[in-house]
Amino acid sequence: MLYRESGQFKTSYDADQAVFPILQDRLCIIAILAFAFLAVPFFINDYWANAVLIPFLVYSLAALGLNILTGYCGQLSLGTGGFLAVGGYSSFKLMTSFPELDMILVLGGAGVTTALVGLLFGLPSLRIKGFYLAVATLAAQFFLIWLFYKVPWFYNYNATGQINVFPREALGFLVTTQKADPVVRYLFTLSIVVVFALAAKNMVRGRFGRMWMAIRDMDIAAELIGIRPFLMKLTAFTVSSFYIGVAGALIFSVWLGAAESGETYGINESFLVLFMIIVGGLGSILGSFLGAGFIVLMPIGLKNLLVDWFGMSAVFAKHLEITTFGVLIIFFLIVEPHGLARLWQIIKEKLRLWPFPH
Repeated sequence: MLYRESGQFKTSYDADQAVFPILQDRLCIIAILAFAFLAVPFFINDYWANAVLIPFLVYSLAALGLNILTGYCGQLSLGTGGFLAVGGYSSFKLMTSFPELDMILVLGGAGVTTALVGLLFGLPSLRIKGFYLAVATLAAQFFLIWLFYKVPWFYNYNATGQINVFPREALGFLVTTQKADPVVRYLFTLSIVVVFALAAKNMVRGRFGRMWMAIRDMDIAAELIGIRPFLMKLTAFTVSSFYIGVAGALIFSVWLGAAESGETYGINESFLVLFMIIVGGLGSILGSFLGAGFIVLMPIGLKNLLVDWFGMSAVFAKHLEITTFGVLIIFFLIVEPHGLARLWQIIKEKLRLWPFPH
């Protein structure tokens, strides 16, 4: 009764192949977007913007990028932090080289630069896969961080090695530096993420998505039916890197306002984004958002619970947070390897039959 597909007839192929063919799905997405765009700006403040909402959005975008590569194409990558750094430093150099450039174009340029770097490091994917590909991308992570640390040109010869954002506008609205209104920064980031999520949803449902999933399931069989694995793997690396590069630029310019290669984009970021798609669900657009929400909100909730309610020290609460984080990762891998997205799918299946027993 609550979630029934019966009676929802389709009279055209376009209606049947819509992004959200079920009425309940469309209403749910419309309600979420309406709340995010129209309601949230009325109660947002600096804390909610900097600690919860913007981190959730930028990590969702990074998880989307990694999910395209790992979840849909089956290519394991541990170099996400390095590609985030490419996006962040590319946006910094574009800001300094082109002071009048709109922030949207800066993000696009950072994404294209990261896509080219991802294309370069994706070249070994034809010869190696699995654990060996993960090690190769891990090497890319260390090389890129070392490059940004050792070459002063990337941080404009700053004595501290840190890059700092400049005031930049998007469509006439200031979206960078602490002088920018948190509502404007939130809405700008939200708009970027919504557009990219819709593009990813259509992409994985189309020709490229089907070929990526064929390679993920069995690359030899995919090659036998006419799919070119080398080309499609490079395409997945390129698209994934573009998404991650834009996320890295948003982390630097809109969220933090400053970055340092080893601290902001270290190896921990690579594992963090990987955990997001594991917890949320591999091969799922929704799973990217669920995983990012879980990873971002869980530490905040634990901190408030342990420190404010139980009076524990901040150091002990941090150790307990890390332990709980690891236990939950193991729990999801054992109990539900398809993540939170699969749990939501199971709930929908039960709602289709409610109140009758399954």
